[in-house]
Amino acid sequence: MPMEPDSVVWSALLGSCRKHGNTQLAKLAADRLKELAPEDSLVYVQMLNIYSSDGDFGEAGLMRKEMKGSRVKKEPGLSWIEIGNQVHEFSSGGRRHPGTNLISRKLKELIGQLREIGYIPDTSSSLHDVEEEHKEEQLYHHSEKLALVFAIMNESSLHCGRTGIKIMKNIRVCVDCHNFMKLASNLLHKDIVVRDTNRFHHFKDGICSCNDYR
Repeated sequence: MPMEPDSVVWSALLGSCRKHGNTQLAKLAADRLKELAPEDSLVYVQMLNIYSSDGDFGEAGLMRKEMKGSRVKKEPGLSWIEIGNQVHEFSSGGRRHPGTNLISRKLKELIGQLREIGYIPDTSSSLHDVEEEHKEEQLYHHSEKLALVFAIMNESSLHCGRTGIKIMKNIRVCVDCHNFMKLASNLLHKDIVVRDTNRFHHFKDGICSCNDYR
């Protein structure tokens, strides 16, 4: 490489390591990111996910302790969607939106429909000391899922038939939400676009434009 790789390059490498299960190279990328962007919680979250996916909960615990010691705080997941010229914000696990109860009921219905076509919650990145049922419940209420359901509920105001459903997210979309959106685009016969901190994800007919690179 003709120039010194920056945090963007190392972050992309870390994401690739997670996809391909290269833990050793991931450690190298994580160490460089800690030097270049010490205030960024993403590197810790990514490594936690990598260790948890590998079943190495000892290293995951050490990474969690290191994150706590560094005073870096995990950024809460937020998503935004525009409905009828008004922007609505959703937080992961949050219940601040006035339509929370109805959204939760509709989300439960959608999850049931998606399970029938193959959706299986991916809890590999969840904390190992949490019951499986609670892991799934936490995944179900990630902010982009709530935003998607709200869009479906307000389709007439969204005018999404031609341009698709567009969601903005402040952190990287997780593996489970990525799988969820792919299946939802196929079930609903709608394009779903999620813009996270890494890229635009254009979900259409059960496929994402990132080719599952994330």
